[in-house]
Amino acid sequence: MENQVSLPDTDFDLSAVKRITIVACGTSYYAGLVAKYWFEKFARIPCDIDVASEFRYREPVLEQGGLALFISQSGETADTLAALRHAKAEGQIIAVVVNVPTSSMAREADLLLPTHAGPEIGVASTKAFTCQLAVLAALAANLARANGRLSPEEEADIVWHLSEAPAALNEALSHDSQIEAMAHLIAPARDVLYLGRGPDYPMALEGALKLKEISYIHAEGYAAGEMKHGPIALIDDNVPVIVIAPSGPLFEKTVSNMQEVQARGGKVVLISDAEGIASAGEGCMATIEMPKVHPLIAPLVYAVPVQLLAYHVAVAKGTDVDQPRNLAKSVTVE
Repeated sequence: MENQVSLPDTDFDLSAVKRITIVACGTSYYAGLVAKYWFEKFARIPCDIDVASEFRYREPVLEQGGLALFISQSGETADTLAALRHAKAEGQIIAVVVNVPTSSMAREADLLLPTHAGPEIGVASTKAFTCQLAVLAALAANLARANGRLSPEEEADIVWHLSEAPAALNEALSHDSQIEAMAHLIAPARDVLYLGRGPDYPMALEGALKLKEISYIHAEGYAAGEMKHGPIALIDDNVPVIVIAPSGPLFEKTVSNMQEVQARGGKVVLISDAEGIASAGEGCMATIEMPKVHPLIAPLVYAVPVQLLAYHVAVAKGTDVDQPRNLAKSVTVE
């Protein structure tokens, strides 16, 4: 993967960015949530994020010269496009992450970051999401370098990990049959909860959205630490809980939340690497093993099992995976 973000022929200077505002809808919003972690951790730039349909109506305070980053698969999403025009009128530098370089958003942007995902036929966004994450990770590295937050050696390390992502994604895909085999455990459920911490929290939201979209099972994603602030009341042996917990600094706390679920009769599916499963997999209804990867690329890799799980549950239920009811590929009305 290239370690350079293509800039337009202007005097745009990444080191001048002092605040970032991310705006998106649906799955693209979850990609933005992951990017918020990356921008603040690596580049140390304050970052706000909004759902596009709410952005204008809260009358956001936008500093002159701030970077407003819009994420959209189609580049035509009505809410996001309206938010883009509002931000532009407020003096923001406009950056867009889109899959269609000829789209309205691409034409109106100061900085175009194409995902090069290729045509996505199914309504539910899948590879577009992963490509958005890859582009946003590259942007985070560039911002960190421009801000003097990365040494050349640290930058090279990040780029090396990003270059590892395709192989790690292939390894994640190799567990497809394992996920298919346990889909029948989730298919009868009326409600499913997904838990994660840090950048794995947006993965929990993404997993829940995909399950809702294509299997029509009610699902919710939560930050794992929020369980005891209400959602734990829902736990019984009829509510599967999908826990996204790669080994690392957040693993023990996430497992502690998982054990609270198990103590109340909850049936857990743990998605982790071999080390995590060996440590905490006992007592789980099922486990899904992922390759052990650097935390930077973990969201790209863990997107695969949550999307595959939704796919196989939908197939088991006999729903239309590519054309789920009531949904459109591109939402062009507010």
